[in-house]
Amino acid sequence: MATDVHRPVSPAATRAAKAVHVEGLTRSFDGRAVIDDLRLGIEPGEFVALLGASGCGKSTLLRVLAGLDRDIEGTVLVPRRRAVAFQAPRLMPWKKVWRNVLLGLPGRPERAVAERALDEVGLGHRGNTWPRTLSGGEAQRASLARALVREPDLLLLDEPFGALDALTRIKAQRLVGELWQRRGCAVLLVTHDVEEAVLLADRVLVMDGGRIAHEQRIDLDRPREITDPGFAGLRAALLERLGVRTGPEAS
Repeated sequence: MATDVHRPVSPAATRAAKAVHVEGLTRSFDGRAVIDDLRLGIEPGEFVALLGASGCGKSTLLRVLAGLDRDIEGTVLVPRRRAVAFQAPRLMPWKKVWRNVLLGLPGRPERAVAERALDEVGLGHRGNTWPRTLSGGEAQRASLARALVREPDLLLLDEPFGALDALTRIKAQRLVGELWQRRGCAVLLVTHDVEEAVLLADRVLVMDGGRIAHEQRIDLDRPREITDPGFAGLRAALLERLGVRTGPEAS
């Protein structure tokens, strides 16, 4: 029988060792292990991207780290202050944008708290509007503001740019990179986009068979350019690891 050993720890205790420490994590559905004896460590302030084929357990792992899935075996240590942004912004249509940002916060936080977070993502002028009036990119930024207002030591991003058009996606990627550098929190980004992973992360992990099967450190200077030969080489190596051939031999 699976036991729940998901243990949030204080930011100070986590910072002394790892922002995330996972050991022997197993999560099964109907007797099938989607995550199987997984080990993972993330340093404080580190940006980690997680790649893998659909169904490999990426989003399940993120839900475990967020405390949304506790039917697990193994050890999971995470900061108490953590926040999640999903692919769908999940805004409540009957609440103004600024009220959406404050959803779930304890006590009665003032509107100014939401407005500061909205200013940080470039939406200060949209706080008093209804969610239905936002574009897709604006809605995703509102979702990011809702995560940031929690002052997280760990920010979990589950394919937050997946539904955006190409131009809006580029802008959103840049925004997340800037927010991470400003905030200094640890980030785990789940994505299918290899280019996005190399663009943003300090380290890229590839998940396969319910475990971390490959690790690639990204030692490129920031800001990064996709035209950089080093960028292209890392992208090609990760694609090959994922079973996608590039270059003339792929045709």
